[in-house]
Amino acid sequence: MKNQSIRIGTRDSELALWQAKKVAKELEILGYSSVLIPVKSTGDLNLDEPLYEMGITGIFTKTLDIALIKGEIDIAVHSMKDVPTHLPKGVVEAAILPRADVNDMLIHKGEDFLQQKEATIATGSLRRKAQWLNKYPSHEVVNLRGNVNTRMQKLTDNDWNAAIFAAAGLERINLKPANNLVLDWMIPAPAQGAMLVVCMENNEFSKKALAHLNHKETEICVHIEREFLQTLEGGCTAPIGALAEFKQGKIYFKGALFSLDGKQKIEVEKIIHPNEAGKLGKSAAEEILANGGKALMKEIKKILK
Repeated sequence: MKNQSIRIGTRDSELALWQAKKVAKELEILGYSSVLIPVKSTGDLNLDEPLYEMGITGIFTKTLDIALIKGEIDIAVHSMKDVPTHLPKGVVEAAILPRADVNDMLIHKGEDFLQQKEATIATGSLRRKAQWLNKYPSHEVVNLRGNVNTRMQKLTDNDWNAAIFAAAGLERINLKPANNLVLDWMIPAPAQGAMLVVCMENNEFSKKALAHLNHKETEICVHIEREFLQTLEGGCTAPIGALAEFKQGKIYFKGALFSLDGKQKIEVEKIIHPNEAGKLGKSAAEEILANGGKALMKEIKKILK
C-alpha cells in the first residue's frame, strides 16, 4: 500500500456509502489504502421541506465541503447531480467515474393509472415534476424527500400511484423492484448517473491517486450539461434537464427548460464533433434563453425566491 491512507468523506445513506466504497475499492486496486468517514448532510436532516425552499446551493455537499476545508477528510464522494456548478474556493474536481444509467425510473403500483385522468405521483425534484405535468397535466405531483430507502418506504406507506427515482441509484444498491418503468422520454438532470470525487487543490497525493479513476468521455459529457445548467440558472433551482452522449464519434446533446407547472417547455438539440464540446453547453443554453428562456427564468426565480 502506498504509505498514507486516504480519508474518504461521504454521506451516510446506503447509496452514498456504496459510492464511497466503490471509490475505496478502485483506489485499493491502484495500491492506495483508505478509510471511510460518514457524515450527515443538512439535506438528509431536514426531510419535510422541499429542497428549493431550503435556499441552499449544495445542500447535500456543504457538510463534506466544510470537512474538506477543515482537513478532517482528504476526499469527498458525491452523486455529481447534487454538486453545485461552482465548487467552493480551493476545492477541485479530482475524478469523474464512468457514468451509470442516466434515466429516471418510475416505481409504480400498477400501470393502469397512466391512462387515467386522476393520479398521484411523488417526487422532490422540480425537474421531474415539471416534465411529468408536461406529459400528464391532470395528475397531482406530491413532494417526496429522503434517501432512496426512505422514499421507497414512503411510496409503500402512502396511497400514491407511483414515485420517480434515478435508475442508477436503485441499481447501485440493488433496490430496483419488478414494477418499474424506464422514463426514457424524461430528460435527466445534468450529470445524472455520474459520481464525482473532489479534494483540496493543494492535496497533491490525493489528486495523483484519483487521476487514474477519471473517465474522460463522462467528464466531457457532464461538463457540457453542467455548463448548460450554469448558463441558464445562475444559482436558482429550476426545472432543467440536459443530456450529452457520445454516439458514432459525435456528441448528441438534448437540453430543456420547463415552467414549474410543466405547461411551458423550451428545448434544444445539437449534434457536434467532440472538438467543439467546450462551447456546446453555453451556446445551447443561450439559444434557450433567446427563445423565451430568459423571461421564463425570471418568472421561476420570482416564484421560488
